[in-house]
Amino acid sequence: MTSSSKSSKARQTGRYTAPEAQGRITAPTHETTHDHSPAWYGWFLLDLILFGLLVITLNYLQVLPGATSPWYLAIGLVTLFSAFYAATKYR
Repeated sequence: MTSSSKSSKARQTGRYTAPEAQGRITAPTHETTHDHSPAWYGWFLLDLILFGLLVITLNYLQVLPGATSPWYLAIGLVTLFSAFYAATKYR
């Protein structure tokens, strides 16, 4: 083996080849346009959280009609839980 053929073989094995040149890049299987939530979604989450906290707070301050009611507490908690559930879907 000559030194020139030896050095060219070493260059071929040690060189980086881009995956595009080898044909290993494939197109994405999902659409990338639906990866983000709408612009209003974040504000909707904050509104739900604030509404739930407001209902619970006003219930214990006895400001809501009907004095203190467990139904107001349930409405506030359901609103908070739905906000946290919706927050898991936020992208």
